[in-house]
Amino acid sequence: MKKNSSDDTIIVGIDPGFGRLGYGAVLYEKKQARCLTYGCIATPVRTPLDERLFTIYTELLHIFKDIQPQRIAVEKIFFYTNKTTAIQVSHARGVILVAARSCAIPIIEITPLQVKQALTGYGRAEKQQIQYMTQKLLHLPVPPRPDDAADALAIALCAGTLLHIPV
Repeated sequence: MKKNSSDDTIIVGIDPGFGRLGYGAVLYEKKQARCLTYGCIATPVRTPLDERLFTIYTELLHIFKDIQPQRIAVEKIFFYTNKTTAIQVSHARGVILVAARSCAIPIIEITPLQVKQALTGYGRAEKQQIQYMTQKLLHLPVPPRPDDAADALAIALCAGTLLHIPV
């Protein structure tokens, strides 16, 4: 990855997950947001908890080293109907926070409501509306896939708005 100028800001958005964690990097330069990369970190279902968390941790360290972001934006756990899922996602969020801290990258935590409001101006926006706005704001030819990665890009865009980075 090339070094960015002092006016440029890179934010990595993360959609926490245990089986699949989405990430997306947005570069803010010259008052424009540009997608650098996005994807998912997947962990196999029948793998022990510690191995899955270690995979997430080491993959995040590689991503952070490659991208060299100035900020990490992580979605807060807002609501889960399944307690097991909430606990697993909480484990993954802890690993995300430790990985960012170990790389001395500041963290901003964002709620799903903040993402919806920042991208659409409406707190009850549907997932398709968020994906459409993410595609348009980043000038992507197609909506990003899978959904976890698309959500991560939306989180990075929201962080830019909350940090008052002009686009």
